[in-house]
Amino acid sequence: MTDLSAEMLAADAVEPITSAGNAQLGIAVLAGIAVIVLLITKFKMHAFLALTIGSLALGSFAGADPAKTIASFTAGLGSTVAGVGVLIALGAILGKLLADSGGADQIVDTILAKASRRAMPWAMVLIASIIGLPLFFEVGIVLMIPVVLLVAKRGNFSLMRIGIPALAGLSVMHGLIPPHPGPLVAIDALGANLGVTLALGVLVAVPTVIIAGPVFSRYAARWVDIEAPEKMIPQRPSEDLERRPSFGATLATILLPVVLMLAKALVDIVVDDPENHVQRVTDVIGSPLIALLAAVIVGMFTLGRAAGFTKARLSATVEKSLAPIAGILLIVGAGGGFKQTLIDAGVGRMILEFSENWSIPALLLGWLIAVAIRLATGSATVATISAAGLVAPLAAGMSTSHAALLVLAVGAGSLFFSHVNDAGFWLVKEYFGMDVPQTLKTWSVMETIISVVSMAFILVLSLVL
Repeated sequence: MTDLSAEMLAADAVEPITSAGNAQLGIAVLAGIAVIVLLITKFKMHAFLALTIGSLALGSFAGADPAKTIASFTAGLGSTVAGVGVLIALGAILGKLLADSGGADQIVDTILAKASRRAMPWAMVLIASIIGLPLFFEVGIVLMIPVVLLVAKRGNFSLMRIGIPALAGLSVMHGLIPPHPGPLVAIDALGANLGVTLALGVLVAVPTVIIAGPVFSRYAARWVDIEAPEKMIPQRPSEDLERRPSFGATLATILLPVVLMLAKALVDIVVDDPENHVQRVTDVIGSPLIALLAAVIVGMFTLGRAAGFTKARLSATVEKSLAPIAGILLIVGAGGGFKQTLIDAGVGRMILEFSENWSIPALLLGWLIAVAIRLATGSATVATISAAGLVAPLAAGMSTSHAALLVLAVGAGSLFFSHVNDAGFWLVKEYFGMDVPQTLKTWSVMETIISVVSMAFILVLSLVL
């Protein structure tokens, strides 16, 4: 779940770092993943070190030149930190401003006052789905985390009961609904109609997010009964605050990046002219970096100054926000490095070669290919791009509705079972303070439910339409 251009480069333009056969490469992939899991669970090694060692082990098992393996890992780490790291940092600053100014308290108090205890998971999935509509998954997470953790803590909820619905809302939007990069690329590759795909995507997304979010969260909370990690919970503002921001100003600040990115997406769809002045402006202000940066700057006034912060206190707030995320950045970056090592080793091409002769229905074929590439590489976007490219010839004679369903099938497959080779896995693990087995039982199972349930609804729609 990283920057689209980097994913496309990785998927289509990088020469394999090894000439190993498919059997050796398959064994190398399994061995590399096993090394990471063993180091973290058995030897309690820090995930950053385990991912680094696992990437080098993968290259060695595959017979790749060590220098190429190192270059691949560092390139993946760098591109992930460049694409996600800045967003995490900006999100942490915005979260700290929300917390220290009392804005997060205002949001949480309002939610707790308006929503009943039984309705809280439903409120979280609705908020996350709205926020996640135009946002990359990582951006949605950094915006939602302060609210999720505070609601769980203040309302005395299991973290999974509140967190899983929020994650489900964000993930379903990322995999199924344009203007997210994966669905947009698949729409282009398969020649599908964007409007029809969007409409059918919403039809599939609504029941899917209900089952994978509020419904599954009941079981996830039993399997992994944990509280919000203290180190990640935004602390209550000190009592010396002159006042705290209003609910409306706080909500507007949180939604500002959502609005900017949604405006970019709509202009890209309606105008679709790179030379158009309006589109060029929205492409800049609607980019995740600028949108979040704008929210931080606006937040300094609508949150910080509104709470009576001096310039010195604003500066101190920003400084304090960055220290806790250092470990998260390294782990997420190393996860991106491992993913890039897998891709550069030729795992995606190996899966495509295996699937060339599969004689099954097009919708199921697209889903299975995306599942295989997702499991092997950890990247939802690479899985979507590669699978869409392979099944594109099958879409030539399809009706408009079935071409759209094929896009959704590929997107559904790309979400299947996120595990240790996905940077998103480590992002969720660290933010929620879980260990690897707990993350597998909650986040990974939730992703699998989204993939399988959405595919089931897609197949039902294919029989009706």
